[in-house]
Amino acid sequence: MKILIIEDDEKVGSFLNRGLKAEGYLTQWLPEATGALAVLRDFMPDILVLDRMLPHIDGLTLCQQIRSQAIPCRILVLSALSEVDERIKGLRAGADDYLGKPFHFEELLARIESLGKRDLQQPRPRTLQVADLSLDLDRMEASRDGQPLTLTAKELGILELLMSHCGKVFSRERILTNVWGLNEDPMTNIVDVYVARLRKKLDEPYAHKLLHTRRGLGYYLEE
Repeated sequence: MKILIIEDDEKVGSFLNRGLKAEGYLTQWLPEATGALAVLRDFMPDILVLDRMLPHIDGLTLCQQIRSQAIPCRILVLSALSEVDERIKGLRAGADDYLGKPFHFEELLARIESLGKRDLQQPRPRTLQVADLSLDLDRMEASRDGQPLTLTAKELGILELLMSHCGKVFSRERILTNVWGLNEDPMTNIVDVYVARLRKKLDEPYAHKLLHTRRGLGYYLEE
């Protein structure tokens, strides 16, 4: 994974550069933000570790420029301005994470690892499709064979979960956690009730069934 560091403090920048290289990352260090957009396009880092208070161009201004130009990288802002309102400013400027100075290197590594797990190249599709079943995630409207399905919010939640992981079996407990949250009694049969309602709307009028039960394990959606 490639990491670009923009930090004007030579001691901090050198420490970050050496420390991240020692962890196996491919790094590049810039002492200021001037020319950073060109470096970002050329180096194409997965993560940008960005100091907020930089000469010539403020870190948050650079952050906004990166987002406006749709340059694909995760941004971790480092700043001595670590109060809540300052962190909010950073996140609203487009940062993915915000870490106050001074910081522990282990925490920085943990945050980098977390950011690295996010897929930059494959944004979540706004329409899910399984066979002739379609779910528009922006409108939260489902249709099958071009015919709209009238579904409740919970039915849509179950459908989105199963369509997002086509072929994967979800236990009743996993569905309960994902759709209802953690406050429901796990012994309730509410999942079975809602899946039965969803199956009636989704599959009953059609010969080809999409919603399946794996006895003793849970439910899954498959062509």
